[in-house]
Amino acid sequence: MTHPFLTERSRGFLPSPVRDVWEASMQPGMISLAGGNPDLSLGDLDWVAEHAARLVREQGPTVLQYGSGTGTTALREAIVRLMAAEDVAADPAAIQVTAGSQLALDLVTKVLCEQGDTVLVEDPTYVGALGTFGGAGLRVEHVAMDAEGLVPAALEERIRHLVAEGRRPRMLYTIPNFQNPSGATLSERRRPQIVELCRAAGIPIVEDNPYGMLTTTPHAHVALHELDPEHVIYLGTFSKVLSPGLRVGWAAAPGWLRRPLQLAAEATVICASPLAQELAAHFVLERPFEAEIARAAAVYAERAEAMRAALAPVLPAGATLSRPQGGFFSWLALPEGWSADALLDAAIDERVVFVPGAAFRAPGEGGGELRLAYSFESPERLAEGARRLGRALARVSAARPA
Repeated sequence: MTHPFLTERSRGFLPSPVRDVWEASMQPGMISLAGGNPDLSLGDLDWVAEHAARLVREQGPTVLQYGSGTGTTALREAIVRLMAAEDVAADPAAIQVTAGSQLALDLVTKVLCEQGDTVLVEDPTYVGALGTFGGAGLRVEHVAMDAEGLVPAALEERIRHLVAEGRRPRMLYTIPNFQNPSGATLSERRRPQIVELCRAAGIPIVEDNPYGMLTTTPHAHVALHELDPEHVIYLGTFSKVLSPGLRVGWAAAPGWLRRPLQLAAEATVICASPLAQELAAHFVLERPFEAEIARAAAVYAERAEAMRAALAPVLPAGATLSRPQGGFFSWLALPEGWSADALLDAAIDERVVFVPGAAFRAPGEGGGELRLAYSFESPERLAEGARRLGRALARVSAARPA
């Protein structure tokens, strides 16, 4: 029962299915294929500890004080350098630093959308985006994807349909590189098509790129931001390449959005942690960050293959497993009529967990897919997790009607 003090909008904040599974993943002996956690042991934690101590000793009155609402100068310059490593151009003046890219998405949503507005997302999409949009009271419309990412024809049709209904979308949210949860990458030929469709319809694009550098297969995919920096808002984060605990992310915003975004950020958190910002800045400006990220990406790729090889012999006929070229996730589609929820119950009994695909769609949609994360566990534990998942699949198959 809703308390009379609570607003209608508060009902949009729904429990996170990922967090629900997280609790199960903490049980002793459980192997988690659920959380998209970076493996922090792949980085130099000693450097983080030593540098944090040095910053406090030498710059304590500054890094432990309130800071700029837009972010430190050093970090904004470092972010421009980090983006340049993926051939994405930006000016430090365009960078709004936030306490993680989740906050950047929340702020962009606040300044672009009113309660009841419609937003376009991929099918499936990032569960955190669904939480943000639900909490803002927005109507989410999914657009079909395939192995090449977002389908332009499906996007065009959905825009046409919504405009005819008087519900012109306020923005398109997309993860074009190694998407969470599917692992798909938007193909080179489709990128200008997506940008042109949205530009023609007057729909800004929010391009979220947390995983772009985490690949061993260099790709020449141009950022959507590069194709139209006036209509594409680029989100980035240090969570996957340095540490999620630092909570440092950013938005590269067009000129018309910068001041509203800054004011929204200041009204929400005053400023991101100056200490965390300085650590992130020095990671880029003082360390061989590209080589360090590449080494981590190679480990993640090895883990992805270990999981895939172990899963291949245990999957039922008709199941399909995506083969991403980077990032943290694979997407498993079960045969027609299978339930990911039923499989999760059996999997937990076998001491392995994943996130059902319905978590990545608006409420009431989806049911026969699951996201498998390979970023955190060792190859040996991933292989064992796949064997356990195979036993759960066999149990569910045996219980299905003949």
